[in-house]
Amino acid sequence: MKLATYQYDSAARIGAVQGDCIIDLAAASDRRLPSDMRSFLDLGAPALQIAQDIVAGSGDGLALADVRLLPPICNPSKVIAIGLNYMDHCREQGHEPPKTPMIFTKFTTAIIGPDDTISWNPSLTQEVDYEVELAVVMGCRARNVSAADALDFVAGYTVCNDVSARDLQFSDGQWVRGKSLDTFCPLGPWIVTRDEVPDPQTLPIRCTLNGQLVQDSTTAEMIFSVATLIEFSSRAFTLLPGDVIITGTPHGVGVFREPKLFLRDGDIVTVEVEGIGRLTNRCREECV
Repeated sequence: MKLATYQYDSAARIGAVQGDCIIDLAAASDRRLPSDMRSFLDLGAPALQIAQDIVAGSGDGLALADVRLLPPICNPSKVIAIGLNYMDHCREQGHEPPKTPMIFTKFTTAIIGPDDTISWNPSLTQEVDYEVELAVVMGCRARNVSAADALDFVAGYTVCNDVSARDLQFSDGQWVRGKSLDTFCPLGPWIVTRDEVPDPQTLPIRCTLNGQLVQDSTTAEMIFSVATLIEFSSRAFTLLPGDVIITGTPHGVGVFREPKLFLRDGDIVTVEVEGIGRLTNRCREECV
């Protein structure tokens, strides 16, 4: 099942995507289901079952072309990000793979959705980079979860572009500011529930910039699996329904190319995880 947040008639709603249509889950459930994704995920398995029953029994819905897709979850309590989690990404920069996951965060104010604009102030940064990532959306409260059980706590998966201001990232000595500028966390286009992704470690993952393939890999290159990341994180802090874990990027990022390749005004960047979806955004330098 594909779960999306969308805008129609100026209102934000959640829906289930069926082909070229989307079904309003709150309306179809006689308001038993809420209209925002985080509240929906808070309800757990019963809400997912109601949604699945609606999808199985309904052919009615709005055309996707008539709605605006928003970030699938707009207000997670936290976005947890992982650095240096692909062997090919470590190889491209001559870096030894980390012994344990490298955790940082992106502020939730950076979240945007499909077809939204990635923007930045050119007086602040001149080195804006792309990073395609598989994003995990938690479905249950998780604390001290074992890797063996970890995927049971996942609601589903979406796609993230971990946009990064490399000059800020490297000059600061820590990564949060350079990773958290407004618009620097595109998510979407929807959440694919975990039952449709038997193994998150076998997914082709790619990024194109203005139609040119710049990243092409597979989640099999991850150093720490999704399950391991959930175990590691939940030992340190509680994961809540709707929390997002972005799991690292493969090789091909702009900063380690020769010559370097950074995003520019007017660029169109598309990130994709096969079986999950494709997310496209246009880039714009802000007028200052």
